[in-house]
Amino acid sequence: MQQNTWAIVLAAGEGSRLRSLTTDSAGVAVPKQFCSLQGGSSLLEETLHRAQNVVAREQVSVIVARQHRRWWKSVLWRLPTSNVVVQPRNCGTANGILLPVLRILARDPLARIAFLPADHYVRDERTLAQSLSTALAELTRRPSELILLGISPDVADPELGYIVPRSLPEGDGALQVERFVEKPDALTARQLIEAGALWNSFIFAAHGFAVLSLMRRRYPVLVDRMETALSRDDEHALFELYEELPDVDFSRHVVQDAEESLRVLRVPSCGWNDLGTPQRVTETLRRMPEVQRARHSSAGAYLNLSAAAQVHLQYAG
Repeated sequence: MQQNTWAIVLAAGEGSRLRSLTTDSAGVAVPKQFCSLQGGSSLLEETLHRAQNVVAREQVSVIVARQHRRWWKSVLWRLPTSNVVVQPRNCGTANGILLPVLRILARDPLARIAFLPADHYVRDERTLAQSLSTALAELTRRPSELILLGISPDVADPELGYIVPRSLPEGDGALQVERFVEKPDALTARQLIEAGALWNSFIFAAHGFAVLSLMRRRYPVLVDRMETALSRDDEHALFELYEELPDVDFSRHVVQDAEESLRVLRVPSCGWNDLGTPQRVTETLRRMPEVQRARHSSAGAYLNLSAAAQVHLQYAG
């Protein structure tokens, strides 16, 4: 299984919701995947280590944006050049997934792939790695399905998406997905959790051909055009295609209403956080022992977010 097991790290996002926190000294907004919560490794570097917990470094691929080269070039030098997939511009997560999947399938038609966003925080990496390994193993029995990782909630958070399984989680098996609920109000979130719903982490495992089939079902012309552009082995052809590509979100436009092709695996609480809003960043920082020991005042605390960026988070009293 390891021979055909890959990981794709999704690192092409703009991180626009956190721009107020991640500007550098020149006022330039640094996408959050290139920043650090504690002044050490960036979120991207931590995700690369997360990927290497389940696959060999030579089989870790990263999708990045051309306009972010100044930030990712010095981080990804250890990876094979062919594993760094550069898209001309950000056209949504579906295109950001399709491009590296096609690149990998050209090299390994039997590839099974773990998909990892590069802008998450995980306190207990071992628990997540065990669950991701289980999801990859599940693909032996379910080659045509996508195995989603659903995080066991520790709070009713209305800023997150929820996955509702068709039955309450029992054991380690992946369950059928009944529906998705995106950012419910606080009361609905509590009711969903009581009914066994899980946080949608956007971390999943799937055979490359299964992802391609799902994309082709919804966007056949888009898939055909990207395959044609890549077959020409001409960077200019890819640039021309990206000038015309629509923004397509994988969760909303591809996975939604495709529940028959999905399974969800329950992940024990592991301190996962998508860092999607300033409030979620603040809450994560407050829970980190290093930050709790940091000096701060009622006026606010200033924490290093990366070598090039500063985050300004105000703490209450």
